[in-house]
Amino acid sequence: MKRWMGVALLACATVAHAQSTPAKKELVAKLLALQAPGIESVARSVVERPAVQLMQGAAQVLQTQVPPDKREATGRSIETDVKKFVEDSVPVLKERAIKLAPTVIGPTLEEKFSEDELKQLIAWFESPINKKYQQLGPEMQSNFAKKIIEEAGPLLDTKLQALQQKVRGTLSAAVPADAASKPAAKPAAAASRPAKAASK
Repeated sequence: MKRWMGVALLACATVAHAQSTPAKKELVAKLLALQAPGIESVARSVVERPAVQLMQGAAQVLQTQVPPDKREATGRSIETDVKKFVEDSVPVLKERAIKLAPTVIGPTLEEKFSEDELKQLIAWFESPINKKYQQLGPEMQSNFAKKIIEEAGPLLDTKLQALQQKVRGTLSAAVPADAASKPAAKPAAAASRPAKAASK
């Protein structure tokens, strides 16, 4: 009988720990506000990953097919286009990320942490609670990045496709006609599916 009472009390304690309350929601909102730089960093990485892949592919084409006298100017032109893509896209994804955080990360924090634990996180003490949060971080970050890609992927894909076409045009204009027929012109298209690559 005592054993069953103990199990029942433990179950009640678990439910109480997971319950959402106005105080808990307020603590989570404060914690998310403190974590805004990290949230924005995830959004930036979602944009930068395909841009880096595209630059790597373009660099290979530059080295193997573009004449030496045209490499520097062509490289600068591509770098300018890629930089503009990142600068235009990052603010959009940052804004979307900040809006998504309460609905994607918030429920996990409410479920996994008590009000006392949330207070300790906000104070950022050196404690086992802090370690617990850090352990949950990669899973939340991964799920959050996937959600950003789902929500903002079409917008990013459209911009990236436009950038890829511009980069291909820049490379085509710089590659001599006899080199254009070689099969090595594919690296610039290596980042054609950034959303899938970034979600892995």
